[in-house]
Amino acid sequence: MSPFLFWIFAVLTVIFGAAVVLNRNPVASALSLVVSFLGLSALFMSLDAFFVGVIQVLVYAGAVMVLFLFIVMLLDIRAEERRRVNWLAAAGGIGVAVILLIQSCVVIAHFQPARSAFQPLARPITDDVWNIGRLLFSNYNLPFQIVGVLVLVATIGVVLLSRREPR
Repeated sequence: MSPFLFWIFAVLTVIFGAAVVLNRNPVASALSLVVSFLGLSALFMSLDAFFVGVIQVLVYAGAVMVLFLFIVMLLDIRAEERRRVNWLAAAGGIGVAVILLIQSCVVIAHFQPARSAFQPLARPITDDVWNIGRLLFSNYNLPFQIVGVLVLVATIGVVLLSRREPR
């Protein structure tokens, strides 16, 4: 991937990630998260991790965001009301962000491998889907099953919480 496309997708991901936090409307915030997930998926694909990029779109931008939007619309959450800005807290947050940015730039400037270009990745003989499937069903079979049961319990909980009581 060209550096131009990398920066486009990286900036897109960061801008819409900030929009998730800054939006007062929960639906607009969730849709900003979808665009952020799409930019992150493009970044994964630029690293030749095609399976992870596609799963990012299918699982997170697809299923999880549909669930978030369903819950937001189910609970009828309204946009947050405008309130006064606490300037002392805002100045403190901006100060901490600037200090973190300066510290990150100093660390990157003194980190020698950050100045050189990365070597091209060697192409694997086997497909990454095969490797992920083999690991998932051999080493991580029990955690995979536990996550499946947790998702089932969460789905049953959402159905029970959303059920209306007859009057």
